[in-house]
Amino acid sequence: MSQLFESLQRQSDLLRKEYEFEKATYLEAVKRAPMNGDVAEGDCWYPIRLGNTSYNIANQLVVDVYFDGTQPEDTSSDFEPGKIVNFFSIENGQMRVLNHNCTVSRIQDFRMEIAVNSMPTMMALQNLVSRNQIGVLLGIDDYSYQVMQSSLRQVKDRNDENFVNLRSVLIGEKQPSFRDNHFNHIPWLNASQNAAVSKVLNARETAIVHGPPGTGKTTTLVEAISETLRRETQVMVCAPSNAAVDWISEQLHRRGIGVLRIGNPLRINDVIMECSYEFRYGNHPDYLELFSVRSSLREIKSRPKSGDKEHNQIRKLQHREMELEVKIREELFATSGVIACTLIGSASRLMERRHFGTVFIDEAAQALEAACWTAILKADRVVLAGDHQQLPPTIKCKEAGRDGLERTLMQKMTKNKPCCVTLLDVQYRMNRAIMEFSSRQFYHGRLKADPSVADRLVSPIDTPLMWVDTSKCDFGEQQSRSLSRSNHEEAKLLMKTLMDYVKLIGMEHLLREQVDFGIISPYKAQVRLLRKYLRNNRVLKPLRHQITVNTVDGFQGQERDVILISMVRDNTSGNIGFLNDLRRMNVAITRARMKLIVFGNAETMSKTKFYEKLVEYFQEHGDFITIEPAPTIPLNN
Repeated sequence: MSQLFESLQRQSDLLRKEYEFEKATYLEAVKRAPMNGDVAEGDCWYPIRLGNTSYNIANQLVVDVYFDGTQPEDTSSDFEPGKIVNFFSIENGQMRVLNHNCTVSRIQDFRMEIAVNSMPTMMALQNLVSRNQIGVLLGIDDYSYQVMQSSLRQVKDRNDENFVNLRSVLIGEKQPSFRDNHFNHIPWLNASQNAAVSKVLNARETAIVHGPPGTGKTTTLVEAISETLRRETQVMVCAPSNAAVDWISEQLHRRGIGVLRIGNPLRINDVIMECSYEFRYGNHPDYLELFSVRSSLREIKSRPKSGDKEHNQIRKLQHREMELEVKIREELFATSGVIACTLIGSASRLMERRHFGTVFIDEAAQALEAACWTAILKADRVVLAGDHQQLPPTIKCKEAGRDGLERTLMQKMTKNKPCCVTLLDVQYRMNRAIMEFSSRQFYHGRLKADPSVADRLVSPIDTPLMWVDTSKCDFGEQQSRSLSRSNHEEAKLLMKTLMDYVKLIGMEHLLREQVDFGIISPYKAQVRLLRKYLRNNRVLKPLRHQITVNTVDGFQGQERDVILISMVRDNTSGNIGFLNDLRRMNVAITRARMKLIVFGNAETMSKTKFYEKLVEYFQEHGDFITIEPAPTIPLNN
């Protein structure tokens, strides 16, 4: 038992280290604040101008914010809907931060809508506006850290029999147990998918659905949830991010399963908004009466003087208001088979004292262990779904990650309790040649390509694999101010190769068949450069709406017909930095359905064993083209 508690305490210590690192990084950003000139960076806009104000569906005040300086060509930003931000002003050469967290509602180019969380915040902001020199920068999500630390304390302190048993299975020596009930296989699922659903239904404490790229993890999870609801009245479905919760919620909603999506409306996408608590609350038959009661309360309280009669009216109205609020809330929960929220959202006020037979955690391999416990505390058993061979949780403190914060609960369970795991082994995304390397390196060669995709190509004259080797070109790499890497000549070569490919296959064919392209680089600086070159390229203009440029992380969960990867690193020492995280490369190469083109210095990459094997695989199974040195690579605008 002491070893179990030591494990939880270690998680708490590492989480504290991560928070302290993030806070120190934030304070450093404050020190680097712009005192003069225009700044439009990923985490800071200065100066800004405030525009119109309005109210959103949650009755929060929303203010329009415009970057008021000289706009750079690149509009990429770390500001995203749902991100925490702080306003600041520059006074006597010093930054004064308004320490009231606000939330990004929408962003487009250099205009943001920001939800202000309270009227005092708005008053303080108006005070800053009078000083003219104001800006906005990303803040720290203190709330999430507080929730996770609280969850770890509760996990240690809980002593009820059911939870102690579950905890011992998840992080102790106790082995999981399973029933042996018969399960009628679902005809539209394959054998491994049916096996996963069966294991979920028969698990007493936990089951794991391991879904490599393209193997139908979401489809399997939806069926497992549907079947569970035949045996239980309600389940909770969680994921680490709002995007992941929205995705699984959308698939459940399409399946005809009643979903109640709990969370900040600013962070819920429009497709699933009709399932949101706020939307359904506002459309409840009793809401009109509640609205009338609240209006009457505001009107009475606004009167200059009030006597006993008014006080009695207020008490009656407040009592009726509470009755209606409770009635609407309980009816919404009672009529929903699935309660969906983020892992941190499971600790929200609406979820207090809620308990479930089963919690499903999607994308569990991207979730911090402490975040998973936040949801697990509300259930008797847990189903984890994801792929620990793809992207890990986002951790900013390398030391904390290295010391164990990066190791997820799913990763530990897969290693220590393999009897819980079902691997989905048929993939429906990739040409078999694209799939095979990933299968060998990450999944013990167990993946099979479904016949419907095994030999699929963009065109009969095409091939699935190509490596464009730059080892003879001496391109070199550059380091940006943010320490990210770029490679200008490799970016130009990628654009030229893409134009040649379009010419080979035919623009008409690509447009008619709606062939889509993904351009990936592990480095943000290279992504910015590639986006710039794409914007300025006239030849590719007809295809621009079919081309996406992003980082590996930005492509997680996505797929494209054609993927082009810019590796960037080009040096004689074989230093590949960020590329040492092999799971990121697994994500990158498995985004492609029919064509994968890699650009990189094969000699630099081959100094690392994994990439040596990758280069050899392309030499044996694909087109391996070594580019001869050239004075310049024309972009042919």
